[in-house]
Amino acid sequence: MKKFNFRKVLDGLTASSPGSGSSSASNSGGAGSGSVHPGGTAGVLREEIQESLTSEYFQICKTVRHGFPYQPTALAFDPVQKILAIGTRTGAIRILGRPGVDCYCQHESGAAVLQLQFLINEGALVSASSDDTLHLWNLRQKRPAILHSLKFNRERITYCHLPFQSKWLYVGTERGNTHIVNIESFILSGYVIMWNKAIELSTKTHPGPVVHLSDSPRDEGKLLIGYENGTVVFWDLKSKRAELRVYYDEAIHSIDWHHEGKQFMCSHSDGSLTLWNLKSPSRPFQTTVPHGKSQREGRKSESCKPILKVEYKTCRNSEPFIIFSGGLSYDKACRRPSLTIMHGKAITVLEMDHPIVEFLTLCETPYPNECQEPYAVAVLLEKDLILVDLTQTNFPIFENPYPMDIHESPVTCTAYFADCPPDLILVLYSIGVKHKKQGYSNKEWPVSGGAWNLGAQTYPEIIITGHADGSIKFWDASAMTLQMLYKLKTSKVFEKQKVGDGKQTCEIVEEDPFAVQMIYWCPESRIFCVSGVSAYVIIYKFSRQEITTEIVSLEVRLQCDVEDIITPEPETSPPFPDLSSQLPSSRSLSGSTNTVSSEGVTKDSIPCLSVKTRPVRMPPGYQADLVIQLVWVDGEPPQQITSLSISSAYGIVAFGNCTGLVVVDFIQKTVLLSMGTIDLYRSSDLYQRQPRSPRKNKQFIADNFCMRGLSNFYPDLTKRIRTSYQSLTELNDSPVPLELERCKSPTSGLATRTPEAAPGFYRNEMPAVRQRNQVHHLPVKGSRKLSLPTDLKADLDHVNGHCTSPTSQSCSSGKRLSSADVSKVNRWGPGRPPFRKAQSAACMEISLPVTTEEARENSYNRSRSSSISSIDKDSKEAVTALYFMESFARKNDSTVSPCLFVGTSLGMVLLISLNLPSSDEQRFTEPVMVLPSGTFLSLKGAVLTFSCMDRTGSLMQPPYEVWRDPNNTDENEKTWKRKLVMNYSTSPQETGDHQYTIICSEKQAKVFSLPSQTCLYVHNITETSFILQAEVVGMCNSACLACFCANGHIMIMSLPSLRPMLDANYLPLTDMRIARTFCFTNEGQALYLVSPTEIQRLTYSQEMCDNIQDMLGDLFTPIETPEAQNRGFLKGLFGGSGQTFDREELFGEATAGKASRSLAQHIPGPGSIEGVKGAAGGVMGELTRARIALDERGQRLGELEEKTAGMMTSAEAFSKHAHELMLKYKDKKWYQF
Repeated sequence: MKKFNFRKVLDGLTASSPGSGSSSASNSGGAGSGSVHPGGTAGVLREEIQESLTSEYFQICKTVRHGFPYQPTALAFDPVQKILAIGTRTGAIRILGRPGVDCYCQHESGAAVLQLQFLINEGALVSASSDDTLHLWNLRQKRPAILHSLKFNRERITYCHLPFQSKWLYVGTERGNTHIVNIESFILSGYVIMWNKAIELSTKTHPGPVVHLSDSPRDEGKLLIGYENGTVVFWDLKSKRAELRVYYDEAIHSIDWHHEGKQFMCSHSDGSLTLWNLKSPSRPFQTTVPHGKSQREGRKSESCKPILKVEYKTCRNSEPFIIFSGGLSYDKACRRPSLTIMHGKAITVLEMDHPIVEFLTLCETPYPNECQEPYAVAVLLEKDLILVDLTQTNFPIFENPYPMDIHESPVTCTAYFADCPPDLILVLYSIGVKHKKQGYSNKEWPVSGGAWNLGAQTYPEIIITGHADGSIKFWDASAMTLQMLYKLKTSKVFEKQKVGDGKQTCEIVEEDPFAVQMIYWCPESRIFCVSGVSAYVIIYKFSRQEITTEIVSLEVRLQCDVEDIITPEPETSPPFPDLSSQLPSSRSLSGSTNTVSSEGVTKDSIPCLSVKTRPVRMPPGYQADLVIQLVWVDGEPPQQITSLSISSAYGIVAFGNCTGLVVVDFIQKTVLLSMGTIDLYRSSDLYQRQPRSPRKNKQFIADNFCMRGLSNFYPDLTKRIRTSYQSLTELNDSPVPLELERCKSPTSGLATRTPEAAPGFYRNEMPAVRQRNQVHHLPVKGSRKLSLPTDLKADLDHVNGHCTSPTSQSCSSGKRLSSADVSKVNRWGPGRPPFRKAQSAACMEISLPVTTEEARENSYNRSRSSSISSIDKDSKEAVTALYFMESFARKNDSTVSPCLFVGTSLGMVLLISLNLPSSDEQRFTEPVMVLPSGTFLSLKGAVLTFSCMDRTGSLMQPPYEVWRDPNNTDENEKTWKRKLVMNYSTSPQETGDHQYTIICSEKQAKVFSLPSQTCLYVHNITETSFILQAEVVGMCNSACLACFCANGHIMIMSLPSLRPMLDANYLPLTDMRIARTFCFTNEGQALYLVSPTEIQRLTYSQEMCDNIQDMLGDLFTPIETPEAQNRGFLKGLFGGSGQTFDREELFGEATAGKASRSLAQHIPGPGSIEGVKGAAGGVMGELTRARIALDERGQRLGELEEKTAGMMTSAEAFSKHAHELMLKYKDKKWYQF
């Protein structure tokens, strides 16, 4: 196993460029600088860290998909196996059984699923898709595969029907023809029912597409064909002619048989139901309009909305059930979609929350010629699946065991925790079960097919989802399942905003003001922290006791002083004009215009939401301990929170945005720090921020940072982009080229626009050293824009022959131009930006007035190029990452102390020292000191995540406080002390020597040694894209860095050497939803929101990929098919010839011939023998083919055995009847006959 060395080298060694590729201090001179040991003595400290992870440990594999199938289109049910299948518009199929049995499969074409048909109790499924292709799926394996496909070339499929225990599939087309497909070979039969043969010769019009196909329950040799125009044909398959025809004035939507086969019922477009008798087909036996108003005799009933589907099911001991969807009266336009159940004279209307897509009646028997005995109705809605219990008079619904309500409110953020404390799941479930809805059916969920076991994965997993309505859901995700544990409503902390109450509203969102933006959870201490789009942070503590108390709230004023108006130099520039006279009427694309109140008073020091001031009852569970709100500043709304972290051990919460950083002591409920990002540098500002022109329009910033609602951001792009990032807004006719904006990352700050009416330059109050190093900047006309959301970004384009970093900002300052600059303006032309080289302000090279010795010690120092000097360095620097840890705040520290790591959008890392009181008693009374330490580190791109390792290479966890119920009155409050866990993998003395800090940004990852601040390893992860999500995770008793890139790559790097372990092109970023919800966790797991209603889980662990088959449920279990009821002597004698009908003889090639080759094309699937021949080779391929051939041979032998047994039974019966007949006429004479 390869070993890697960390070395602290002597001062004076030449350090290589930190921007080079992956390198280490041990083999390439190091990306870090030297350090001086205490006392000035020379020496080298060598340590060896073994990395146990190799590339063989990693592989990308999708595991399971949770949630409601997005945009459903079809529904099917196997009454014997008791499994349910749902098809979608995207070509996906979800197959559901008992809890834990949940399978997802996808058509490669992505065509919408039109219809699904189970081969009942055969372990197979037929799907018809919108590209006119039939597919046969094999469900006898945990990952269903397509055995055969049949592509229709000249006709479009409209309806399919597969009789029970038949291998011949009837397929209706748009032209009105009916074709027959052999299920075993998936080849068309030569038998075709042409539409012109089915209708009468005198008919002059086309009957329309086939909308229904079914064989008669009484006689399998008769086929009922329904056409759209109202024509129904009863076709005799043997004689190849129409036995009878039925005509009706209204279009037909669906047909269903009575189980005796003498009557059938049709639903029509005028809201009517017609019952037909085969003995009198000239007119309907009965016509009803269930929801139509009663009319006088002789007058036609009032027309209603179409009845899209009807099912006619009989019962032995009661009246039949007539169940249909639609058919409501037109004068009830506000009525919700409904399902009507008619049972005898009782009519029950069940109103649904969403439109009905499809419904099926679940019956006891699979035989269509037996009394059906329905017991439930499965109703597939656009956004839900419900099952109605028909055995109870009030028709309650069954409690759904599947997580179908993930999208109850749109998901705005996610968090994933693997291997969390095992008692948490039981605790959360015990609290959440008390708030479950009541009124469900007392019977078990009827979809109970398949088999599932716990598998080898036993560690607990929890998924947390934040939603647009402010709710937060905790889910048990253990063992590949998902079950809701607990639901928290953050909106209960705030007052409800009343519309039109005359009060001044300060909301910065028009819809969903409580939408959850970020969540932070400490499972060990059970501290939970939430930030919302209305610029608030709520801290929750877990308690088993119910309390009634007032909610403590803090209002924080956060502003950046550097953007205040700067007084110009009197000798070099004219007086600055009044800005109020120059404010243009800028308009945001979002349409938000609430920067200034209706009364014309500028908002200031007002929070966006109102916290409840009265005592609030808080049930057991998570209870609000503190609410922190950012307030409006000089008419500008508070910017959205971009980073959030909390430490239960320190009792401190920190959050930041593009304005600055806020640190709050939630134990003493006081604000410790509220400072603009630039103020955190002060004495050693690395970027030497130059004087900037004042903002021309504050209205612009307020308007464009106003977030729109989130409840409908999924259907189209304009709604989708408003969730997390700013809208794209242009202010003038000369915008910055789109290529520049495309390269911005979601963490890009807001650029500044140069006011054309304010010539000259303005100076900032900076130290003299900064003014001596002042650099002039060229103004860029019309450069004030908001960053593009991730949805609109392609992979980073190359601008002027070089690639601009995603954190680049279109910015400018109104500086005085030198003569050289003026010549450049003439050369570039009006309004054109200067030439940009390679990187942006987040990673541009900067020179500082420091000595050579300092340059070696600080890895962030970089040389300035002449082309970079013309780029404006914008001070709108957002705080993008926060991390609490026991670390070395300063370079000369010898022991660790509480620290806060702060990462910014410009790639800077600042360490803030936290000075906490020494004892528990003082912690509640003495103030906490929070001071910037002056330590700075830098990377390319916005900082995303931090982590620390001890000197042995073990991952260090942030310290936490052991949970204790804050409202438990049984414990002695006086003697109780806070119990802190520091998570030292080794002794504190050994850890105090030094530690390693891992920092990952949008572009690269670095490993620093603290306190020497030496950069040991650096790895440029991507040059042409940017990282969306990065996390240091534990795996196989080791640690690695997992990254998800905007170009769809998932990359894994070992720690601490940052060696690439995996680089897989998994998923292109096609939707901002993926960027917002993608998250990694321990044990090689990850998830993201693949659609607005579904969560996709995946693994990057080779071990889990190998064991995935054992974790998934079985869709098919061997079950004997129920025996058909004894029909009796009279029914067998007069019940028709259905038992003697031989479809093989009629539809086979010997009788019907071959179908036209141009009509349909057979495509072998990957699960068929042909597919195996094409995909496999060698010994394994031969074994696979032999196994499949053996299975097919066994099936054929079984069928042959059944046929032989049937023939023997028939022969015995014939012999018996012949013997009886012989005995009857044995002694009779010839004249007695």
